[in-house]
Amino acid sequence: MYNLGALEATANQESGSRIFLYEVVGLRQSEEADQTNYPIRKSGSVFIRVPYNRMNQEMRRLTRLGGKIVSIQPTNALELNGKSSSESVDEVVNNVTSDETANIEGNGQATPVQANSEVKSFGKSLDSEQEQPKKDKKGNTMTQAKAKHADVPVNTYRPNAPFVGKCISNEPLVKENGIGIVQHLKFDLSGSNLKYIEGQSIGIIPPGVDKNGKPEKLRLYSIASTRHGDDVDDKTVSLCVRQLEYKHPETAETVYGVCSTHLCFLKPGDEVKITGPVGKEMLLPDDTDAKVIMMATGTGIAPMRAYLWRMFKDAERAANPEYQFNGFAWLIFGVPTTPNLLYKEELEEIEQKYPDNFRLTCAISREQKNPQGGRMYIQDRVAEHADELWKLIKEEKTHTYICGLRGMEEGIDAALTAAAAKEGVTWSDYQKQIKKAGRWHVETY
Repeated sequence: MYNLGALEATANQESGSRIFLYEVVGLRQSEEADQTNYPIRKSGSVFIRVPYNRMNQEMRRLTRLGGKIVSIQPTNALELNGKSSSESVDEVVNNVTSDETANIEGNGQATPVQANSEVKSFGKSLDSEQEQPKKDKKGNTMTQAKAKHADVPVNTYRPNAPFVGKCISNEPLVKENGIGIVQHLKFDLSGSNLKYIEGQSIGIIPPGVDKNGKPEKLRLYSIASTRHGDDVDDKTVSLCVRQLEYKHPETAETVYGVCSTHLCFLKPGDEVKITGPVGKEMLLPDDTDAKVIMMATGTGIAPMRAYLWRMFKDAERAANPEYQFNGFAWLIFGVPTTPNLLYKEELEEIEQKYPDNFRLTCAISREQKNPQGGRMYIQDRVAEHADELWKLIKEEKTHTYICGLRGMEEGIDAALTAAAAKEGVTWSDYQKQIKKAGRWHVETY
């Protein structure tokens, strides 16, 4: 998920100026926000490109819009956080303007990445009005509080020096009479230094050039495998990819996503340019007694699969003696038809083997009806179980993960608003609290 900032045009005109990428969360639509020329989402991250000489001004403006800057990075160390498994990223990220071209032959050298590779400590040098560092309830400064993710690998391979891996397998996930093409791809990472953990993403650089004759830019996809890979040998990474297909709004011509089409038709042995990993928003808690609520649509199942394998797969549990999940996981999964239930057999196997620890609830929109007689979407399932979900969400050990189409969030919020109101709680306020506590994780596109 990548949104270009309102200042991109200005940034590009200032030759020689340093450009920084702000990752901002919490922006809400308002009268002032309506006047901006970049998209504002109701949750998740917005990425804004800012020239150095306007950083202070932009910080203050974003604060007025209710936003919180969670990271600042120079564009030559670009981390596209939170990427999505959706192929709609194909066209969004394709608009990224970067001097880091992707037409590099051969494998790039792994970029030396320190534990705290993300840009920090801009506050005092850029804003004289900055207050003293805030502390959390345990007395740690905010930078100390964030240190728990300091060892998460980030940007081992960058767009100007990707790792060239090979496709090991490319298997269809949609059964007969299903809608669209969705593939499970496994790539060989042998010879690379690329390490990742559940909830992160990798970038894929498709071959060829774009409509402007420039090398194609990377697209981000959520990783669908655990840190050990599908073969539990630390040598592979897997993706769940849907071929993007849509009608051109003016010509009605069918358009296919560049990168998603490239991936969906790879053959074993084909080479693929890989960057990353990136992302820290969707990481699982270390607590083996945690309660994990997962809400996914379509290929948003990718990170959820990685979580579930880490929690329940026998080979994974054997490989992780320090992490033996004893908590509770609930997946609410939305798809259009039964043949589109991605990883159906895997999910049912876990449900059968761990009935006390895993619960699967499906919303099959074109086959099931909601109480109003319309199609059954994921937000309808959330409304159906809202009181139970609200009870779980209130527990300190509960983490909630949402991944998939952006439109699902409004309905989920509406259902939980009604459930919370029964106890006199304002859901929007409570949601802010658990976001701040790191228990509400969203990656939508």
